[in-house]
Amino acid sequence: MGDLVVGDWFGKAVVDARTTMLTEPYVHDFVRANIWHFKGRDADLLVDTGMGICPLAPEIDTPAGKPLIVVATHIHLDHVGSLHEFPLRAGPKMSAAQFENMDEAVTYAYMFHNLDGAVSRLPAPDWKAADYRIPPAPLTRTLAEGDIVDLGDRQFRVLHLPGHSPDSIALIDEADGLLFAGDAVYDGMLIDDLPDSDRAAYCRTMQRLLDLPMRIGHGGHGPSFDGARMREIASAYLRRRERSVSSR
Repeated sequence: MGDLVVGDWFGKAVVDARTTMLTEPYVHDFVRANIWHFKGRDADLLVDTGMGICPLAPEIDTPAGKPLIVVATHIHLDHVGSLHEFPLRAGPKMSAAQFENMDEAVTYAYMFHNLDGAVSRLPAPDWKAADYRIPPAPLTRTLAEGDIVDLGDRQFRVLHLPGHSPDSIALIDEADGLLFAGDAVYDGMLIDDLPDSDRAAYCRTMQRLLDLPMRIGHGGHGPSFDGARMREIASAYLRRRERSVSSR
């Protein structure tokens, strides 16, 4: 992956000819998520939209007239903040109704209001974390297990991978082995202790990932990873949960 080039608010790194990763370097690392722009033949794909503190749409270089399909992998704040900026909004069928109001109890936006060091640089002189809100972004398409997101030359199958959140989905190109994983799996400390996390479901997700024919994974946080590393992450999580259960 190319070096991260930081602009006024977003950082960008070119992964390959089709793929660019964007992130928000000045946001607290707890909610600094990866945003993935993938170029298809007939349509482009944008996976997740960051915090929405500054406008994301001007940063995405999809040619005028070419559709940009934006997929939210789940409804947490660091993945849906700028979703309202885009006309083609897809997301998990399970939480579809909640995208219409972006309730802070569901997005966890309230956690950001008092987060110490929420940003390391102010996006505007009068900006305050306490004022942070996520605009409603009703989905124009709902996605469930087995659905296909078609870019013309590339087809991504939807995987429902609950655990971190009940609605977590990922996208896999089964012909190529490319996985956009959201927060279902990434190379970092996996979060399974939120109010809507489900550790038993997460264990089932990790078991499923052990057998997933994946070549390269781009997660919601952390660096990209290959299939062997994903199996290491999944196995380590399962061992950790097993130890936790057996030690009770």
